[in-house]
Amino acid sequence: MLYWLAEWLGFPGVLNLIRYLSFRSGAAVATALIIGLWIGPRFILMLRMRQGKGQPIREDGAGSRWSAFSTISTR
Repeated sequence: MLYWLAEWLGFPGVLNLIRYLSFRSGAAVATALIIGLWIGPRFILMLRMRQGKGQPIREDGAGSRWSAFSTISTR
């Protein structure tokens, strides 16, 4: 879209960069990075509030696995 706009308006000089695919790709990456850094913390906060009490921990947990740790298995 920007390419067609630049072509239609006949941008001279520095604004002619819009015509290059590598510049548009870099601009898209930079825009995505800025939007991600701007929205990311708010999105994480929203997900934390939605989850509630935090990550659930199972009752059997890792403690049940440690009992077999000291046994020697022979095959």
